[in-house]
Amino acid sequence: MGEETGEESKANIGRAIEAISSLISLSHSIKSFNVKWQLMRTKLEELYSGLAALENLDSGFDPSLSSLISAVIASLRDCYDLATRCVNVSYSGKLLMQSDLDLMAGKFDRHTRNLSRIYSAGILSYGFAIVVSKPGANACIEDMRFYIRDLLTRMKIGDLEMKKQALVKLNEAMEEDDRYVKAVIEISDMVNTLVGFLDSEMGIQEESAKAVFFISGFASYRSVLIRSGVIGPLVRVLENGHDVGREASARCLKILTENSENAWSVSAHGGVSALLKICSCSGFSGELVATSCGVLRNLVGVEEIKRYMIEEDDTMTTFVKLIGSKEESVQVNSIDLLLSMCCKDEQTLEILVRQGGIQELVSVLSDPNSLSSSKSKETALRAIDNLCFGSAGCLNALMSCKFLEHLLYLLRNGEISVQESALKVTSRLCSLQEDVKRIMGEAGFMPELVKFLDAKSFDVREMASVSLYCLISVPRNRKKFAQDDFNISYILKLLDHEDGSNVGSDSGNTKFLISILMSLTSCNSARRKIVTSGYLKSIEKLAETEGSDARKLVKKLSMNRFRSILSGIWHA
Repeated sequence: MGEETGEESKANIGRAIEAISSLISLSHSIKSFNVKWQLMRTKLEELYSGLAALENLDSGFDPSLSSLISAVIASLRDCYDLATRCVNVSYSGKLLMQSDLDLMAGKFDRHTRNLSRIYSAGILSYGFAIVVSKPGANACIEDMRFYIRDLLTRMKIGDLEMKKQALVKLNEAMEEDDRYVKAVIEISDMVNTLVGFLDSEMGIQEESAKAVFFISGFASYRSVLIRSGVIGPLVRVLENGHDVGREASARCLKILTENSENAWSVSAHGGVSALLKICSCSGFSGELVATSCGVLRNLVGVEEIKRYMIEEDDTMTTFVKLIGSKEESVQVNSIDLLLSMCCKDEQTLEILVRQGGIQELVSVLSDPNSLSSSKSKETALRAIDNLCFGSAGCLNALMSCKFLEHLLYLLRNGEISVQESALKVTSRLCSLQEDVKRIMGEAGFMPELVKFLDAKSFDVREMASVSLYCLISVPRNRKKFAQDDFNISYILKLLDHEDGSNVGSDSGNTKFLISILMSLTSCNSARRKIVTSGYLKSIEKLAETEGSDARKLVKKLSMNRFRSILSGIWHA
């Protein structure tokens, strides 16, 4: 018999593909041995994908390939015979049929592996890399599974270029439709294959890292990744991969380490050292550094890991330097990391102060033309609020670097979100000792707080009112406050319910304003301005509806007014 021609081989491939399709359709009508035939269909679909690629082959056939196709066709005839007997229930015994089905599945598995070896030998060209078209937008889940199995086959049997193309197509499909992610999870060995590719060549590693990251975005599928042993390979990508793969790996680890049990696994595989190295080197992208900080922030939730990090040389120095980054994501994530490390930990907080961390936080706020974004400023203010008011060392460091000057600037000129964050910190400062309040009064905080008394947000009005009340509790500040006629008249105007322009402004805020006025009555000049302002009748009207505080205010103002009248008569 002469050597088979290329055209004859292609014809045989077509017959094999047609026979597989027919056999798969027939298998769906089989009522017995469901598990066995489900496995058989999976083997047939893998083989189908490998053979379908050959139809576009544009090079000569190797004899080993021709021999393989012949063997496949023979196995398909035998399998069709088994399927027919199962449909007609014409087999002699269940145990014997189960054994025959297992042997047949093993044959198809060997055919697929042999085809993979032929691909790997480089005999076949790249022209047929992706053959099966992605189903349309309205495709059923079964069509999607078939497409994913086809891609899996190419990942298993293809050369490097085919594997990469299959991974690219897989990522495109998952990004376009979440149902493909479900198909990936349901197909046996798909996730294991992706995890195994994390230790592969650069292009394949990067695409598989993207795929694993995409899957990790679904909470219900994360356990599948963990059971597939994904943590170790992801850490190795961090250590030895290229930028794209490293970034995808870090993003995936950030999601997975939200579970503290996975944090231990990252540490056990050397992930802490790999992440610290990324954060300390200047050659990596800002996005990678920021995400690495995010992973470490999750890891420091485990006390033992945090202690290990702190004991490492220059760890705190590294993170303090990152606060000064020009990239928002690096600033925000490094500040959040330091906050997680130092909050409620006096020892670590002392290290932060010694390393100049407080000064760096203030530097984020410092310059009107600073490159720091509003989000960076808000994050720095939140860190200052949480770290600096329970420690004398932190507070001293804070006050020694012109923090009040920068805070006041943000109250006056910051965006709304930054102003609110600055107001919250101001409120904390106003609850401190009297010398801090006196300095704030001299610095000009009181007029700025007055402006927030009419804010739309009740929380903002409350913070401003309480802060102002604390500041004017200092006699020196009361006198300074009373010197500006606008301050008192503005408060009185807000209390005037009969002024239609202020309807809604005073809602829920009256008690705070009355408390401020009550405190101001201790200052003679302020008291006189209140009495002579023309708003006294409004205050008296409030006393009828607003409770005891308003009545106390009226009583105190009336008594002092009566004394003034008597004093005037006496000296007349």
